[in-house]
Amino acid sequence: MTAHQQDRAGDRAKRRGGARARGRLPDGAGDRAARGAAVRTARNTCRTRRPRRIRLVLVVLAGLTGAALAGCGDPEVFVGGKPRSPEASITVVPHNGARGVRADGRFEVRVPAGRLERVAVSRTGAAGRRPVAGRITPDGMTWRPAPGRLQLGAHYTVDAVALDGAGHRFARHSTFTTAAPVHRLVGHFSPQGDATVGTGLIFSMVFNRPVADRAAVERAVRVGARPGVPVAAHWFGRRRLDFRPRERWRPGTEITVQLRLRGVKAAPGAYGTQRRTVRYRVGRDQVSFIDAARHTMTVRRDGRVVAVLPVTAGDDENPTYNGRMVILERHSRTRMDGDTVGFGGEYDIPDVPHAMRLTRSGTFLHGNYWAPPEVFGGVNTSHGCVGLKDIRGGGPKTPAGWFFAQSIVGDTVVVHSSPERVVAPDNGLGGWNMPWELWRSGSALR
Repeated sequence: MTAHQQDRAGDRAKRRGGARARGRLPDGAGDRAARGAAVRTARNTCRTRRPRRIRLVLVVLAGLTGAALAGCGDPEVFVGGKPRSPEASITVVPHNGARGVRADGRFEVRVPAGRLERVAVSRTGAAGRRPVAGRITPDGMTWRPAPGRLQLGAHYTVDAVALDGAGHRFARHSTFTTAAPVHRLVGHFSPQGDATVGTGLIFSMVFNRPVADRAAVERAVRVGARPGVPVAAHWFGRRRLDFRPRERWRPGTEITVQLRLRGVKAAPGAYGTQRRTVRYRVGRDQVSFIDAARHTMTVRRDGRVVAVLPVTAGDDENPTYNGRMVILERHSRTRMDGDTVGFGGEYDIPDVPHAMRLTRSGTFLHGNYWAPPEVFGGVNTSHGCVGLKDIRGGGPKTPAGWFFAQSIVGDTVVVHSSPERVVAPDNGLGGWNMPWELWRSGSALR
C-alpha cells in the first residue's frame, strides 16, 4: 500500500472512530483498522473499474453479433476472421477458364469436407447445348461424369452447390473448353437410316482417313438386331469396317446401329466426330439368281419364284463377276461413262434407265434400250454389267422397269456360270462370299 493510500485510510478510520461511542481501543487496533479500511478501499476501487471493462466487452461482442447476424445469408464460412472462398471449398478439375483440355483428361468436382448437394454440368458444341450426365459418389464428396470421353471442341459449364462440415452452403461456377481435333474422323455409310432394306444388307463404314486404333473405333460402333442374332465386324484395311450376321437377316428384323465415335482417338491427332443412332427395318426376302450361261434371271420372293427374265451379261472379254452381290443404290436414270471404269471412250451413255449398282468397281444391273431385242436371253454383250430389256427413258412395264419397282437396297443378287472369278468381299457388299469364321477373324477385338 502506498503512503498516499495509508494516509487516506487513516483519515477514514479516524472519522469512523469519532462517530463511534467513546471508549478506548485496544493497543494496535487502530493500526489494524486503518489497514483493513485501506484494503476495503482498494477493493472498492477495483469494483468501480470492472463494470466499465464488462461494458466494453459487451460492446465488442454486440458488434460481432451484429456482423454475424448481418451475414446469415452469406454462404461463405469465416475462418480466422477471413471468408473462405468457394474455390477453396469446391474444386473443379479442369480449372476455371481452362482451354485446350484433352478429351480423355480428368473431369471431376470435389469437396475436401462436407458433401456436394447438387452438380449441374452442360456442354455447348456443334449439337447445341446439352446436359452432361454424371453422379455424386456415395460419400457425397466427389462428382464424376458418366463413362466416356469429353467432346472435342466443346464448352463446358459447371454449377455446383455444397455443404461444409458446419452446415454452411457454398456455390461454385466454373467453365472450361476442350481442344478441337487436329483431324476429324468421319465414317460414311449408306443408306442413312430409317429405311426398309433387303435381307442382304451389310452395314459398311468407309472412313475419311486411316484408322490406327481399330479396336477403339470398332468398340465405338455397335450393331444389334431384334430379334437378336450374332453380328460380327470385319476390317478391310484401315479405312473400312463392315458388320454382318452369319446368314442373311430375317424379314421384319429391326437393325440398330449405335455410333459413339465422338471424341474417340483413331490415330495421332485424329478423333471421331459422329454420335448418332441409325435404324433399319428389314423387308421381304428377295434373291435374284442370274445364270450367265443361260442368259436368265430368276427372281425369288420369300423362297417363291415370281419371275424369270431374259438378260444379257458380260461378254467373253469382260465377263460378269460370279458370287453374291447386294444392291447398293438405285437410280431411275444415270450416266455411264466407260472412261470412269477403265474402258476409255468405248461407251458414254447419258441416260441409262433403272440402274442398280452391285459393286464399287462399276457392276450394275440396269435397263438397256440400245441393244436389239434378240440379245436379251440370247447372248452376252456388255462390259460386265447385267442388262434387262427397256426403252429410252425407262418404261414401267418393261422387264427392267418391273424389276426396278420390285427391288430395294439390300436385296441379294447371285451370279453363277460366268467365266469370271468370284467378286471380292470388299467390292461392294461382297462379304457374303466369305465364310463366317473367316469373317469373324477380321475383327480387331478378337
